[in-house]
Order: sequence, then C-alpha cells, then structure tokens
Amino acid sequence: MGAGSTIKSKEGDMDFTITEKMQTILDMINEFIDKELIPMEPEFITNEFRDMVPVLEEKRNMVRKMELWGPNHPKDLGGMGLTMVEHGLVSEALGRTPLGHYVFGCQAPDAGNIEILHLHATPEQKEKYLKPLVAGKIRSCFSMTEVDMPGSNPVMLETTAVKDGSDYVINGHKWYTTAADGSKFAICMAVTNPEAPTYLQASMIIVPTDTQGFNLVRNIPVMGHSGSDYASHGEILYQNCRVPQSNLLGKEGHGFILAQERLGPGRIHHCMRWLGICKRSFDLMCKRANSRVIAPGGKTLATRQTVQNWVSESAAEIQAARLLTLYAAWRIDTVGAKDARDDVSIIKWVVANTMNSVVDRALQVHGGLGMTDDTILAYFYRHERAARIYDGADEVHKTSYASRVLKRYDEEAKKGKK
Repeated sequence: MGAGSTIKSKEGDMDFTITEKMQTILDMINEFIDKELIPMEPEFITNEFRDMVPVLEEKRNMVRKMELWGPNHPKDLGGMGLTMVEHGLVSEALGRTPLGHYVFGCQAPDAGNIEILHLHATPEQKEKYLKPLVAGKIRSCFSMTEVDMPGSNPVMLETTAVKDGSDYVINGHKWYTTAADGSKFAICMAVTNPEAPTYLQASMIIVPTDTQGFNLVRNIPVMGHSGSDYASHGEILYQNCRVPQSNLLGKEGHGFILAQERLGPGRIHHCMRWLGICKRSFDLMCKRANSRVIAPGGKTLATRQTVQNWVSESAAEIQAARLLTLYAAWRIDTVGAKDARDDVSIIKWVVANTMNSVVDRALQVHGGLGMTDDTILAYFYRHERAARIYDGADEVHKTSYASRVLKRYDEEAKKGKK
C-alpha cells in the first residue's frame, strides 16, 4: 500500500494518491528547503536561535509570498487549509530540516495552540491571540508538564487556579514549556475544580507572559544545550499570577478534554516530521556508504553486509511507519480524533523508535564524522531522543492501547457467555 493506492475499509475508501496540485506544493517546499534552509543548518547548530530570528523572518516572508504559509491552518485565518493527510505529507517534507516547520509557520507548540484556540476561543480571544499567532506576528507556549508530577498524565496536576473576584490566581511549577522564551502568552493547565471528578478538575487558561507572577526561571539544559527563544524549553514558576476569568479557554473543567483534542492531531504532525528526519538520515547514510572507501581497491562501506542490512531494515521500517501514520491521519480526517485514538497511540511509539533507530544507524555509518556537527545527524541524535518521552512516553501508549484492546476482548467474551 503506497502512494496512489486505494483500499476499502468500513469508513470508506482510503486513497493516498497525491494530487497534481499537492505534488506541486511538495516540490516547491522541497526545493525551498534544499536551496534556502539546509545551507543555514551549520549556523543554526552553532549559534543562538535568537540571533538567527532576523534572517529566518526573511525566509518566512519568502514563504508567505509563495502562498505556502501555515499549511495546517484554516484558510479563513490565512493558512492553506490542508487536510490532516495533506499536512502530514507537508510535515514530512519540512521535517528534513529542523528549520522547516518554523519557517513555514506550522511549528509546535503554536500549531497545537492554534487548533484549540480556533475550536474553543471566544471572539475576543481569537482577535487578541489567535489571529496574530496564525500570522506569525507572535509566538506562544503550552504550559502543562510539571516538575514533580508525571508528565504523561495530564490529570495529575499540582498547579492551581483559584477564583478571586473576577480573576484566577495561579500558583504552580511547570517545566518543559517549549518556546516559553520570547512567547507572548502561555496556555496553562491548572486545577480549577478540585472536588470534581478526576477528568473534570483542570482547565486551560490563557496567561500573557508579561503578567506579574509569571516567572521564566530558566531555559532547561537538554542534552547539554539550554537554547534560546523558540529553540528552548522553559521552567516556569507561577506565583500568585493573576489573570481575568475571561482568559478561560473553553469550559471550566474541560482542560483534559481540550488536551486530548490538541494532542491527537499534534502527534500526527510530530510523526510525519520524524519521518522527514528518517528520510534525511537515510539519504545521508546511503550516500556515505557509497562514498566512504574502507579498503584497498576502492571498496566502500556499501560492500559490507552489515551496512546493507541497515539500509534494508531502515527502508522497511520507514515505509511501515509512514503508512501507519498516513492511515492514522486518514482516520482523523474520516472519523475524528477520538475514534482514531488507538491508531494515534500506535504511531506515537512506532515512529519515534523507527526514527531513533534510523538516525543511530546513519550516525554509525558516518563513524567519527557522525559525532561532529559537520552533519545534521548529531543534532538529530541529541534533540530527537526525547520523541520517545514527550506527548506520552512509549510505555504509556503501549499500556493504554493494550488495556483498551484487552478490555474489548473481555467484554466480547462476557457477551458470549450470556
């Protein structure tokens, strides 16, 4: 089942044929990445992100003129309005470089924040936060993970938002708030209804980052790099941080529900980005294997069976992971994120592990060169190991998926005994 294949399912025909228009878009994106972004990677790896913002803004303006800005955002907001499958293909292309999503205006966490603002924000919130966010005039962050609580369980939160007059007063300690440095606002998950049922205790609240009591403690060093601006992960301390109750996003107590709406599609974006990383790493591995002479007579790494096995294994794993992800994206487009939950759980850990394996093999083929920043592989190795942890660790997705499957089998068995 590849591009251009159509198969039957109970939800309808799955057709992954790439239309002529979509192929043109992908060709334009790939050409732009090759000519404009990949040559910038050495500077990106060695410099602070904030120092690169001016030149990256020039690239963003080029993308806007090409009418390729915001591929996953609604057309009425200035985006391209692509389907989940179409944006998956775009995300795969953009993932070949760590600069891709940012330059095309569809980077996390802004992309996920845009999705829930579009669905649940009030007209006033959309005007103040959503419109400039889609336009790329401001950035945002998502403040959920806590220092002392399990990050994979959004119902276990210590951060509180207590009503006081017409305000919420927020207190709590968050970290891994990606891109907090330089963001204009955070969407904060906090407990507003501690006496309610477990899944109805927390709410999402918009917190402007210049609010008194919103404290960016530091950019967390990750694999030895603290980063800056968009390329950073912040530790946030909320200390009597007061915001109006009108900053509530969606209904009070619906924070967990909104989080699930946000994280499902977001995992598609991540997985397709990871597949772009796989493609780039695979290309580098094959080129290096063919060019690296390791013995007299011009014998290269490509003549070694171990390397040949790595090439075959990587190709098969990438293809399998890609089709799983496209299927999950198609399911979200067809039946919605809730009913595609099992498919999303599977791809989250499968694709993350596939990417880590392919990057590791590519680095191994490059030997000492792979350990340096003379290629992009060491960057991928450092920064993408986290894929098996964030947005739900491998073990969490495996356990939750297996629990749902076993529960269904148990229910069927009980029905059969009646």
